[in-house]
Amino acid sequence: MKVTGFTSLWTLISLLCGQLANTAEHEDVVKHAIKLHRGKGAVITQRKQWVLESCRKLSGLLRQKNVVLNKLKNAIRAVEKDAGLSDEEKLFQVHTFEIFQKELNESENSVFQAIHGLQRALQGDYKDVVNMKESSRQRLEALREAAIKEEMEYVELLAAEKHQVEALKNMQHQNKSLSMLDEILEDVRKAADRLEEEIEEHAFDDNKSVRGVNFEAVLRVEEDEANSKRNASKREVEDDLGLSMLIDSQNNQYILTKPRDSTIPRADHHFIKDIVTIGMLSLPCGWLCTTIGLPTMFGYIICGVLLGPSGLNSIKSIVQVETLGEFGVFFTLFLVGLEFSPERLRKVWKISLQGPCYMTILMIAFGLLWGHLLQIRPTQSVFISTCLSLSSTPLVSRFLAGTVRGDKEGDIDYSSVLLGMLVMQDVQLGLFIAVMPTLIQAGVSTYSSIFKEILRILILIGQILFSLAAVFLTCLVIKTYLIGPYYRKLHAESKGNKEILILGISAFIFLMLTITELLDVSMELGCFLAGALISSQGHMVTEEIMSCIEPIRDFLAIIFFASIGLHVFPTFVIYELTVLLFLTLSVVIMKFVLAVLVLSLILPKTSQYIKWIVSAGLAQVSEFSFVLGSRARRAGIISREVYLLILSVTTLSLLLAPALWRAAIMKCVPRPERRSST
Repeated sequence: MKVTGFTSLWTLISLLCGQLANTAEHEDVVKHAIKLHRGKGAVITQRKQWVLESCRKLSGLLRQKNVVLNKLKNAIRAVEKDAGLSDEEKLFQVHTFEIFQKELNESENSVFQAIHGLQRALQGDYKDVVNMKESSRQRLEALREAAIKEEMEYVELLAAEKHQVEALKNMQHQNKSLSMLDEILEDVRKAADRLEEEIEEHAFDDNKSVRGVNFEAVLRVEEDEANSKRNASKREVEDDLGLSMLIDSQNNQYILTKPRDSTIPRADHHFIKDIVTIGMLSLPCGWLCTTIGLPTMFGYIICGVLLGPSGLNSIKSIVQVETLGEFGVFFTLFLVGLEFSPERLRKVWKISLQGPCYMTILMIAFGLLWGHLLQIRPTQSVFISTCLSLSSTPLVSRFLAGTVRGDKEGDIDYSSVLLGMLVMQDVQLGLFIAVMPTLIQAGVSTYSSIFKEILRILILIGQILFSLAAVFLTCLVIKTYLIGPYYRKLHAESKGNKEILILGISAFIFLMLTITELLDVSMELGCFLAGALISSQGHMVTEEIMSCIEPIRDFLAIIFFASIGLHVFPTFVIYELTVLLFLTLSVVIMKFVLAVLVLSLILPKTSQYIKWIVSAGLAQVSEFSFVLGSRARRAGIISREVYLLILSVTTLSLLLAPALWRAAIMKCVPRPERRSST
């Protein structure tokens, strides 16, 4: 926290203290105060008399304060030398005296801060909004600092009260003999005090002076206080921190993540209620979509819309729900990798590598062209184009669930090509997230530094390529030496107990996720590679693991798709329906046409027929555009309006995806395979 004007404040304090300490110089103080005093209708002599009396009172208070401080110092020395007092009694009395000393000094500082603020306000221009804004900011900083000091003083008073209680208990212990049970409880009490001191983290004191930390005013909402039927005392409310919520001036809401007392278990009841509500409402919504022939995932999205900010607004822990939903993505991609064996990946790796790269380059080229025509900044055009070039891996994975994947003689399976291209897009996602800081700086850079920015981007691309090489080298080592013995050990230990198998597979997923994250590659790629590595152990292994992981995936996928619905705003879509439909159809058609064009160039002639199905699977926009859009909005790359447009276009494209997919399946897939695809 910056304390503006600190030097000038102490200069003024020392000046006034020097003037007030000497009675002979009171006239100078009076003359200076008259210049600052501008009361309406007051006679000059009355002004002088008022200022003189006020200065005399202030001078007398300061002298009295100095006398009290000297007495407190003498009292502290006397307590420390008193041999008749116990250590607890000495600690309590000294602590109390020190708190009173600090209270006197803070009161004096507040007086002179007020004088300094009045002087600054009178010297400013009342017509200058910038000056008044700066004065208001300085007053706000002073109030925040004062609030922090008052909070610290309150904490010290609580500590002094605790010392007093300990001193009284010590006196009682000396005056009477304790039973064996009382002695045991006394030892337990002391051990508990030591435990609290050991595990307590002084996070507030440790972080308040860290660079980048600001003091802010927040509202603390207690659920017990909101419930008028409960007559809980104030002390009970303070102890029940598990349901507390903090709200800052920007309307951001915070919940307790780690309590001061870690010995008491606590639960976030808001989060529990949110998950229960989503689970209960997802059933009828998914059932309804199944009845009318839509994928159940749209029922889960509708559930999120109904419960989110645009609906009933009953979800309180939105961030926590989204975080849990991310695990749905992890397990979905793991199962995708489990069905996507390395042999199939080796067969289509050239197409999987070339296709997404060509599509992204073409999308960026078209984005820059339209941006030039519409006078949009290049950085914004590049971001929007890259965002729209990504496709939804979880959605396509649901489309492909249960399809017949047998390759024809000489042909390439469309599911292998589609999943390979989606995995490459996940790699591009990690690359784009790594390049985003440079893209943010490029938005404010001048043309003289454009070559430096290009060089930085090339260096970042080199780093990502190196990270990818390290990831695949790690996968090769794991596949050759580790994955076989690891699974055999799990299988041997889990006979009759699937818990070990589930935990072992989950740990392996999280290990691969952590490796890719540490190497600055997307975590989603790590989950996919974990499934691909395990699938190399054979079909029987794949079936056994899939039967264990699928129920977990299904539940977490419900949370994930419901979290997407939390960011869908039907009212905004209705207001701008014409524009949004035009933009969505334009994006879907453009992605479909570009995919057909690219696949026509890179697919073998014998497999050209699958380009329609693969293009249909790539024609929607990935749900990760929500994440990228939110980051870009916070960074200032895009505006609020563009962010809402990206969200709406993404949602509408996801809604159109099943219809386009079914049309492609009906056109290109033979009838026996079509039934299992739909």
